[in-house]
Amino acid sequence: MANIVQDLIEAGVHFGHRVSRWNPKMSPYIYGRKNAVHIIDIRETVRGLLRAKKYLAQVASGGSLILFVGTKRQAGSIIEREASRCNMPFVSERWLGGALTNFRTIRSRMSRLEELERIRESDELSQYSKKMQSSLNREYRKMYRNLNGLRHMNRMPECLVIVDPNKEKNALREAKGLGISTVALIDTDCDPDLVDLPIPGNDDGIRSIDLIMQNLADAVIAGSKSIEAVKGKDAPAAPAAEPSKE
Repeated sequence: MANIVQDLIEAGVHFGHRVSRWNPKMSPYIYGRKNAVHIIDIRETVRGLLRAKKYLAQVASGGSLILFVGTKRQAGSIIEREASRCNMPFVSERWLGGALTNFRTIRSRMSRLEELERIRESDELSQYSKKMQSSLNREYRKMYRNLNGLRHMNRMPECLVIVDPNKEKNALREAKGLGISTVALIDTDCDPDLVDLPIPGNDDGIRSIDLIMQNLADAVIAGSKSIEAVKGKDAPAAPAAEPSKE
């Protein structure tokens, strides 16, 4: 426990926003203020983090999908790296309206992305005019940026992991409407009531986001490994070799 607290402090997870920007609903998670900035209670961060890790490990152990969402500049590359590390889908560039509520349409757009990749990888692209090649490449780059993280989301996720629910309000709204649970890193300007499992902490600092997302991805990996362990136990034993007839 002491190590976790020290790591959180070193990463600046306890630094909130300026006092003037706070959401009063965050008061149970605030320790105090310093130089007109709210200081988040690290004990509350640890509680939220441990609860979230336990839940995500449970979701992963059941074989369900967890969608990582963080499109702010400080979070994008971290979200992509950690979601990829635990083999889960992610949105790190822009939330596409209807990514959850209009999932079928998003899946059909994925077919177009795959078609563009096929064209680019074959000789077919060279058969088009320079102008058309440029247009197809531009379309591909845009679609890849927005859809690549959802490529393997072949079914609806059971949970969303969000960095800054204020920034990702559209994702949060879609999840809430569909009854999908949410885990979120929330700063002092957020409304904790909108999230199922809030983790109070600095959602702007790169080191803070990095540390929290690493911990959550580790929990997902641990949950996924427990499935593999169960499958290994349930696997049929290898048939015994037949006795030699010699």
